[in-house]
Amino acid sequence: VQLQASGGGLVQAGGSLRLPCAASGRTFSNYNMGWFRQAPGKERELVAAISWSGSRTYYADSVKGRFTISRDDAKKMVYLQMNSLKPEDTAVYYCAADSRSFSTGRNDYRYWGQGTLVTVSS
Repeated sequence: VQLQASGGGLVQAGGSLRLPCAASGRTFSNYNMGWFRQAPGKERELVAAISWSGSRTYYADSVKGRFTISRDDAKKMVYLQMNSLKPEDTAVYYCAADSRSFSTGRNDYRYWGQGTLVTVSS
């Protein structure tokens, strides 16, 4: 599967952004999807994940209650809705996919899109 993330930009603290990730391939519905982010000088971390069925989701503690991950299998899209953004959310955001067990581990995702930069100003 090939992934294309977009939607990044500059937003003021307290604002919102929605990041879409478009997937190609005929078996998108078989893939667990994740959104990761990497801030300058920091390791890439999982922000949110959704299982292939949509029945399971995961959120990092730092974004719980503010971010929502969703998927539309008919459109082969996964979204990250980000509300109440904070300056510490500034990072390059990546979408990732894997068809194996639902996982929160960075190394368990085999397919990655290019990143999209989100900058939150204070």
